[in-house]
Amino acid sequence: MNAPQQFPFARQSAGPAPLRRPGSIRRTSSIDSDWPEGFGEPWIMTGRARDLLTPFDGVPTVLANGEFRIRTSPIREIMEIAVAPDHAHAQQMVGVRAGGASRHALADTLGDLRGTPLFQVLDDFAGASLVAGWIWSRWTPDWQERMAANRLKSTAGNKGRMVNICTGFTEGASSLAEDGSVDHEDQSATEVGPLVNPDDPVGWHELPVQEGRPLARRARRIDIWRAEGVLKVDAGFQDSGPNPQGTRTAIHEYRAYAEIDEASGTLLSLQALPLILPFRECPGASMKAARMVGQDVGAFRQAVLDTLVGTIGCTHLNDVLRALADVPSLATLLPKDPD
Repeated sequence: MNAPQQFPFARQSAGPAPLRRPGSIRRTSSIDSDWPEGFGEPWIMTGRARDLLTPFDGVPTVLANGEFRIRTSPIREIMEIAVAPDHAHAQQMVGVRAGGASRHALADTLGDLRGTPLFQVLDDFAGASLVAGWIWSRWTPDWQERMAANRLKSTAGNKGRMVNICTGFTEGASSLAEDGSVDHEDQSATEVGPLVNPDDPVGWHELPVQEGRPLARRARRIDIWRAEGVLKVDAGFQDSGPNPQGTRTAIHEYRAYAEIDEASGTLLSLQALPLILPFRECPGASMKAARMVGQDVGAFRQAVLDTLVGTIGCTHLNDVLRALADVPSLATLLPKDPD
């Protein structure tokens, strides 16, 4: 078959979060990964999320918070879990492996949390755990050899074979080795700065300092407001971590802008910007994301997976879009325009 289309590398961060708008709601979430026992061992994932209302006048108000602490096995199986606010059924997630299984288990076990910050970070466990180990490439010279040794344990693709699971791994892509595994030699990453805007320090929930060792962070921001008779959305997403040089490196970053009809919940327009991606083929997924236009945003957690499937989509852009499913319910909490 013909090789997939090659695009210029996406290697430019959007920088810190924009200033919050009066009359808006901002959801921020983060999942931090730490390996206290070293590479290839169980690790700790700490999720945090917050919904913040910025009124037209007055001080911002926290609408809701959510947190989790998960100890996960090298094959991304939940070994221990604690959530806040507490939930009577949270321990039923122990033993669940990340991916489609964890999303189904989450819906079946903790489905009553849908729409909350806690549900968002728990839903993001699947994608964050898939990517987190990449940060070791910044710190360990023999990372590729270690990854190869662990390939048969991989829960990504087909035991580490990634052919045709997404746009970036389309058969014939520069991202793939001959055996169908990821070719890390051709992988790019970009140095990035802080996500917190110095002119708006409360625009993010507390993000612990990460430095001095391999640590990973998946961070997400969704801003919602009304303008021009529709709901406006500005969403940012980044996978990053500290490097030995004392700065931060990102492997994924997207920015997405959307307009939604508030009455029907229909997506009216979408612009997905691929800012930082690891392989030349990856940006192609952003052009296909427009297939979601005309669909019900509230159903995006499943509809995105059904529409942007396989080589049509990007695992991480899909996660950006799936997170928009909570926008219609959050919009009901927006303040009325005083004018």
